[in-house]
This record gives sequence, structure tokens and C-alpha cells, in this order.
Amino acid sequence: MEYSHRYPAYPTKEGAAELQHHIDIHRQAYNYTLYEYENVDADDIGSAYKHHYRLPDWKEEFPVFSEVNSKALQRTVTRFYQNLDGLSEQKQNGRKVGKLKWKSPSEFQSMTYSQSGFELKNTSGRRATLWLSKIGDFPIRYHREIPDEAAIKEVIIKKETTGDWFVSFGLETDEADLPEKPDVDSLDTSNSVGVDLGILNYIHTSDDKIVDWLDLEDEYALLRREQRKLSRKEEGANNYEKQRREVAKVKRHIRRKVLDYQHKLTTWLVCEYDAVFVEDLDVKGMLEQSHNARNKQGAAWRQFISLLEYKADLYGCHVVQVEAAGTTKECAKCNVETAKPIWVREHSCPSCGFECARDANAAVNVLERGFSELGLGWPEDTPVETALPTDTHSVSAKRVIETGSPTFSEAAVMIR
Repeated sequence: MEYSHRYPAYPTKEGAAELQHHIDIHRQAYNYTLYEYENVDADDIGSAYKHHYRLPDWKEEFPVFSEVNSKALQRTVTRFYQNLDGLSEQKQNGRKVGKLKWKSPSEFQSMTYSQSGFELKNTSGRRATLWLSKIGDFPIRYHREIPDEAAIKEVIIKKETTGDWFVSFGLETDEADLPEKPDVDSLDTSNSVGVDLGILNYIHTSDDKIVDWLDLEDEYALLRREQRKLSRKEEGANNYEKQRREVAKVKRHIRRKVLDYQHKLTTWLVCEYDAVFVEDLDVKGMLEQSHNARNKQGAAWRQFISLLEYKADLYGCHVVQVEAAGTTKECAKCNVETAKPIWVREHSCPSCGFECARDANAAVNVLERGFSELGLGWPEDTPVETALPTDTHSVSAKRVIETGSPTFSEAAVMIR
């Protein structure tokens, strides 16, 4: 299994200048790869593997390429071909795409050390040192340990638009070292949960736990103020660049707050339950609709689902995406569909008379579809009323943010 850990880096002024110099050399290598791809005989290139054999000639013709680590230089060439494959995939999916262009300094702000040329050392406490070949040592904030069973496969060094530096470690853990997932046949409604990604609440679970939306109004108000200030600056001036960084910092703060919120929430779900079922949402299509697009984008539902999926293997939990269409309309008790406008927040079935919260009904439908997806039948001795208790539990977004414990619900749940 592959995943990554990200850490803030604090190079000295001289170290930051050296990192920037190396990144710029890699940018030139990326652009030269593009030039050769378009102008050199296809027999000599056409794949990253073939193109790697041209690097010794590069170094003879352009000594600047000898200043960077050879494995990192190969990884930059590979990066070009990965981008090329991405364009081809989009074209196959019917999207109109152009062609790869040369990267300007502002568009190329990272480099990757793959397989060798790096060493993580002095990892005691919350500080550590990263050594990079041909660059040297610089400190990072080691706020979480890399698991003993994980091997570091690559290191990505990136300068963000705010001017801050970050290091990402690409980790790989053997499948044998991961916790074993519970047997599918042992799953039932007591150790499984359906999750509805809501409008009024962030999530509503099939056992009727509610987690509120993350309140970002203050952050978005600050972002609007900083953007207005930026619009009054002359582009290219020093004051424009300073204000651009202020805008970037606010945006970064919002992204971090949402990601931190989702990390805590997803960790709780995969630790609390043996199986988590979630809707397979068409987020792109939802954002293209005219109403409420900003809130949907701020919810970052696709990121939430991606976090759930990769943590499923780390914590030994089944995470399954199910068809989202009709979960709100369909009655969880009799399966009769009833159309509801978005402002109707209660489910009342005209066929069987079953009543509950709209999102609770959808969550139970997600749970039932999850059991079907795993080839399990819906337990006959578990009526819908059992899955929908009368005393609703609500967790505020603030309490999720303030706690770092995976079992935050045990301490933070309050009865509404």
C-alpha cells in the first residue's frame, strides 16, 4: 500500500536559495524533455525509460544538469511522461485537451528524489533533519512519526505559493503488515454504518449520529477582504506580490482546516466501525449546477471519500462506495420512491407511513446498498426502526477540530 506523510520544512536562507536553484534546474530539464519529445527522432525517445539514456549526453552538453542528483533528474523526465499520459487519458474520456507547454518558474515549484539521494535522521522529538544529495541538511517539523513498517520510497520537496517549504515522504507498507479486515460474513448493522453526505449537516450516519458542517464564514470573509486589497494593487509591483502571498496564506489556512477536519472525522469512522458505506457522488456534476456550488466545493466530499478509502487499509476497515442516485427518494422501510424538494428535510412515506429525518432515511439506504454491494442480505431481524433510534446524537464541528483523538465521539457527543 502506498500513501504519504507531509511535513513543514525550515531551510535557512542559504538553504532555501539552494533548493530554489535545484528546482529551477529541474524545471529546465522538464522543458528540455518537452523540446526533445517534439524534435528528436521517436526511435530515441517515446518513453521515460528510453529518455533516461539521453541524460549523460545532456550533462556533457549542459554541465548545469550535473549539479543535481541523477535519480532526481530521471524522476523529472518521468514526470513529463506522466503528465503526457494524463492528457491522453483525458482525451480518451472525451475531453478537449491541448498539449503540454513549457513551465515558467512560477508553474514549477517542486522536485522529487526517488529511491536514493535522501536520508531522514535525528528523529527524536518533534524535530528531524532531512539530508538531500548535493544540497545538504535542513530541519523539518516531525509532528508525526513514520511507521516502522513503512519504507520511504520517494521524497518530494515543494515551495508553496506562500513561500513556505514542505516535504512529503512517499511511503510503502507491505500488505502483510497491515491490520486484517473483519470477515465480511461477520458484518451486521451493529458494526457497520451508512454515511449520507448532507446539506444541513456534514454527515448523517445510519445509526443517527450527526456531525455539523465546518463553519468557514469568518475565513471566507477574510479571504474576500484580502482579495479586494489585491485587486487594488498594480500587478507586478512589490506590494502586489506581498498581498498575493497574504491571499495565498488565507486560502492555505482554509484548505488545512478542512483537511484536518476530514482527517479526524474519517479516522473516527474507520476506527469505530468494521464497515463504512458512503455514496459515490458525482462531485464534478454537482459543482456544475448553478445553486450552492461554493458550499459543495468547500465540503470537499471527494477528498473526504479518498481519505476514507486509503485509511480503510491502514486501520482494517471495509469502505465501500454505493450508487448515490435515489437514496433520498427511496423509503428505507418499503423502498417506494417519493420525490422531495431540497427544502423538505423530513421523510414521510405515503405508502407505508414511515417518518424520519430525510438524511437519516438516506443513510439507512446507503447502509442497505452497502450490504448488497458486499453480497450480503439485509438482516431480516433488524427492522429499520432499530437502525433509526429516537435519541439523535450530534457532534459539533468545533469539537471535531479541537480533538486529536480518533475516538472523539465518545467525549464530544452531545444529545440534541
